[in-house]
Amino acid sequence: MEGPADILPSTLKKSVVDAKLLLVGAGGIGCEVLKNLVLSGFKNIEVIDLDTIDVSNLNRQFLFQRQHVGKSKAKVACEAALGFNPSVTLKAHHDSVMSQEYGVNFFKGFTLVLNALDNRAARNHVNRMCLAAQVPLVESGTAGYLGQVTVIKRGVTECYECQPKPAQKTFPGCTIRNTPSEPIHCIVWAKHLFNQLFGEADPDEDVSPDTADPELTGDAAGSAALSEPAREDGNVERVSTRGWAAQNDYEPRKLFRKLFNDDIRYLLTMDKLWQKRRPPTPLDWDTLPDAVAGSSSSSASDSSLSDQRLWPPAECAAVLERAVGRLKEQLAARPAGDHLVWDKDDENGMDFVAACANLRAHCFGIRLNTRFTIKSMAGNIIPAIATTNAIIAAMVVFEAFKLLEGRLDDCKTVYLNRQPNARKRLLVPCVLEKPNPKCYVCAEKPEVTVRLDVSQMKLQALEERVLKAALNMVAPDAELLDGRGTILISSEEGETAANAPRTLAELGVRDGARLRCDDFLQNYELIVNIVNSTELPDGQEFEVVGDASQLQPAAPAPAPADGEAGPSSADAGGSAAANGSGNGAGKATTTVDDDDDLVCLSEGEDGTGTDGEVPTATTTVGTPAAKRPAQSDQGTPPAKKRRALSGSESPEVIEL
Repeated sequence: MEGPADILPSTLKKSVVDAKLLLVGAGGIGCEVLKNLVLSGFKNIEVIDLDTIDVSNLNRQFLFQRQHVGKSKAKVACEAALGFNPSVTLKAHHDSVMSQEYGVNFFKGFTLVLNALDNRAARNHVNRMCLAAQVPLVESGTAGYLGQVTVIKRGVTECYECQPKPAQKTFPGCTIRNTPSEPIHCIVWAKHLFNQLFGEADPDEDVSPDTADPELTGDAAGSAALSEPAREDGNVERVSTRGWAAQNDYEPRKLFRKLFNDDIRYLLTMDKLWQKRRPPTPLDWDTLPDAVAGSSSSSASDSSLSDQRLWPPAECAAVLERAVGRLKEQLAARPAGDHLVWDKDDENGMDFVAACANLRAHCFGIRLNTRFTIKSMAGNIIPAIATTNAIIAAMVVFEAFKLLEGRLDDCKTVYLNRQPNARKRLLVPCVLEKPNPKCYVCAEKPEVTVRLDVSQMKLQALEERVLKAALNMVAPDAELLDGRGTILISSEEGETAANAPRTLAELGVRDGARLRCDDFLQNYELIVNIVNSTELPDGQEFEVVGDASQLQPAAPAPAPADGEAGPSSADAGGSAAANGSGNGAGKATTTVDDDDDLVCLSEGEDGTGTDGEVPTATTTVGTPAAKRPAQSDQGTPPAKKRRALSGSESPEVIEL
């Protein structure tokens, strides 16, 4: 009887059978990739994922069933995949890929690494580990209907960190439900709550505390879920949020008590969540503050636009009460079984989300935002879609096949767009970019410049917020290149603890100082050039700049001729990451927050000229391939062009 690998070309079959693969992530994309791998004849696969299975995963992560809730995603995925091909050797790691256990030698044991992750920090780490181990990496990601797959190989292609990434629009469910730390987390939660009460309810948008949080004990979470009755289709039978609200006639004070008092008290019983975090505070309707901390009542009342005025918590409760009453009436006026659709331009729906987001933010000690700001943020939230994951997972395996055949030149970056382009393509393959010579990760001698105030920046902040958060190190050491080799930061616990509360100036760090920073786990060394500055924008502690020349005033560049692209991001010589900055318009800056990395080609373009010619960086074409952030429907002209492949004679056939 033929095995899965027997259908492959003879040149590929042996490579597939002999290959040892590491799959990082066993969620939406990871489940699809693992299924594809075992059905394609791969014999030796290891899977690593820290997460546990939640009920909300069951609608798209098809390797999991109700009885698996609370268990390790990696372990259950491997067990389920054996049902497709029992001859495969699978090994599961229920752990973080950033653990010290998985060092460079661990990665060197694999033929290929396939990423199916959902956060920036882990992607950065795997990127660096694969560069250090010189193992090819297939990177992938999805956001709604958009997806992307690319291949990364040291010295041949750009690495994951060669180019700046747009801001993240997707977040782990446990963060939304249990441990929000940013306003956007509260806004996502509020939108989910709207759908649970008035819209089309989705299990992925559960707003109740998540007992399957990876930081909690998986067995307890699973036991809690399994104690609930199940329907014949295997899903957990629960009283829906809308059903509970209807039973209580959508009484605003009862809703308030459940959401901002009872659920918060329940979260407080999850002790592990609050060992290193500020615990939330339950709210009481009758004792809500009627002023916003840090703002004067006069400034609030003088605002000419109500949308741009911060509502104090007491006013948020009043707005919530009014919005719930009106939304209840709108829902009642619809046919039985129908639902409302949230729209940022609908006054009642927007009031509901703004009030709930700020009340939740108040619980967790997160800054409140104006209705105007919340409206702009709420319009850009992207859902997970199973079909997108399946398409991207297939592309991951196709690129893996090419690498195993030694056809690196044929590997592509593949974009999945919302709508077919002018050549009727949803999938657009593009040539891989060369490494950015000024990338502070994969360059031959990585350097980066950090602008900060040495008299104010403490060493602990340098380690936690600059080296770890902004530069994505895991266990950094830092040495001052002062001729004496002064050790400022040591990854050995307690060795330099006395330095932590001291400022950089007190430790001898001056303007122009150079720090040699290395991470033994990532096998990564970086020279950090310090530029002292007391003129950082308000609210910023530092700014990371890929190229020190960016700090010099630049002469105005001549406007490009019609049809020509502007300067590329690679030509600009790196990127900047400013703590607390915005989107960096005009300054190539990105925030330190975990970011998503999806981009897509401008709709209607695939990078070919009118005669199908493949444009180069200097080719002037009427419709260049424009790369833009995935969340942008329109966008400004891109900073960089991707060269798309001219396809086959038939526009319906995609050459990958």
